[in-house]
Amino acid sequence: MPRDQFCLACDGEGLLMDDEEWKYTCKVCGGSGYRPQEGSVYNREPADVDVMNRYLD
Repeated sequence: MPRDQFCLACDGEGLLMDDEEWKYTCKVCGGSGYRPQEGSVYNREPADVDVMNRYLD
């Protein structure tokens, strides 16, 4: 797959990692690893977090 089709946020992996190394689904591509084609991101909803401010997937 050409490099220009990868999601720039997760680098094509479909997962993002926070500063505590917790992995969660990429909110830009929805976990597919591909760049959104028509200019809109997958999910513009704020991420769910717990009381310690960690992402819930």
